[in-house]
Amino acid sequence: MLNTAIKAAVGAGRLIAERYPGGHVITRKGFRDLVTDADTAAELLICDLIRDHFPEHAILSEEAGGDHIGKGYTWVVDPLDGTTNYTHHHPVFAVSIGVMEGKNPLIGVIHDPLRDQTFVAQRGGGARLNDDPIHVSGMGKLENALVALDWGHENEVREQMIVYAHRVLSQCGALRVSGSAALALAYVAAGWTDAYFHPGLKPWDAAAGILLIQEAGGCCTTMSGARYRVELPDCVATNGRIHDELLKRIKREI
Repeated sequence: MLNTAIKAAVGAGRLIAERYPGGHVITRKGFRDLVTDADTAAELLICDLIRDHFPEHAILSEEAGGDHIGKGYTWVVDPLDGTTNYTHHHPVFAVSIGVMEGKNPLIGVIHDPLRDQTFVAQRGGGARLNDDPIHVSGMGKLENALVALDWGHENEVREQMIVYAHRVLSQCGALRVSGSAALALAYVAAGWTDAYFHPGLKPWDAAAGILLIQEAGGCCTTMSGARYRVELPDCVATNGRIHDELLKRIKREI
């Protein structure tokens, strides 16, 4: 399964990178929610490969939908995370593939095709970037931390994020917005940022990244502090050392 996930992510990444310089057929599947011909082609490549090797497994994919996360193995696929960036030729996007065993993440792969970076995690096996081990940062104070976030599509989510960002900005080192939740989570796992939070994630945004952070020594919860699960929308992911302080600041308890 791990080899198939890597092969699928790298293959889909090659496809979207090849199409990146040119024009794209763009449609809207929802408010501020774009899909391109590259999304659908990459999704087809990934899903065909999964079905060839594991026809009995379920697949949940951003563009095609599909199965819910049940008791068996479910592949959770985002063929192009960061489509808005992609259509604007802003070079921050990735392929994300997670494999769930029941409700628990088993495998996570996030591939950045422009930088040839493949983040990989397997439950109990640690996290890696291009075969080198990665770990969350050692940052111990929110006041010096680099914290990432994303705005989301819906106005309600954006209004929430403005409130949260205002609460956090005065207490952290800096805020960053990437436009790709998958890469933002991978960067926390690699120790390049210290935290990431978002109140409106989808399963395909988080299935791979959450496992990466856990295997890299980090912490993932909801904004209320409960254990994060990929079917839940609100997520706070950190290096663990600043987690409680960030939660309190988001909830304005300090």
